[in-house]
Amino acid sequence: MMPAAFAFFPFVSTMLGGLVALRHRSKLPWILAFTAGVLISVVAFDILPEIIRLVRDDNVEPMRPMIALVGGFLLFHVLEKLLVIHHVSADSPGVHTHPSVGTLSALALIGHSFLDGVGIGLGFEVSTMVGILVALAVIAHDFADGLNTVSLVLMHKNPDRRALFFLILDALAPVLGAVSTSLFTLSEDVLVLYLGFFGGFLLYIGASDILPEAHRQRSSVGMLAMTVLGTGLIFAVSRVI
Repeated sequence: MMPAAFAFFPFVSTMLGGLVALRHRSKLPWILAFTAGVLISVVAFDILPEIIRLVRDDNVEPMRPMIALVGGFLLFHVLEKLLVIHHVSADSPGVHTHPSVGTLSALALIGHSFLDGVGIGLGFEVSTMVGILVALAVIAHDFADGLNTVSLVLMHKNPDRRALFFLILDALAPVLGAVSTSLFTLSEDVLVLYLGFFGGFLLYIGASDILPEAHRQRSSVGMLAMTVLGTGLIFAVSRVI
């Protein structure tokens, strides 16, 4: 039960991040600018280095996770555009957001949080120290995960109640992921494909969705600084943990 106990701390960290986003929703463009930097840097400083490690250690063909990355990017792009085309009427061509897109984005992040919990559980299977280190890494970035989940749901014109619902799901996901490791394990081959695929998801959400939306109404030096701050924060966390 130690993995589940340590997964409780990411639950708290995720909830705090999401509640900050809900509390300060009037500053949503600034939060989105920060969120975009966080998501893009998670791909650059967390997911891609892990893919490189797995490719090197397990002699995986490098093209496989890269194909998965492009596939994740394109799949999310196609799903988002199909949802928008389906829901936006011809007399409102300027609308670029829709609640279903926010739901899809939040579900993608919840899936990542679940795998965070799986990582905690698998870490404890290696050793207690490895499990604790993985848990600390998850705790460090789950505040941003909660922030991201709420920001995405609100950005696409969902009500606060739905944002809170998805925040709770995102906070519970690491706990469920940690508990689930008593039932299954992921092979390295499957894990590297998952990381590539999800990296493509995050790259699209951060660079093609959130970043343009943050600057849709107006831009400022301060908002640009928030994106750089989000990027720098994840870089620093990735170097320390």
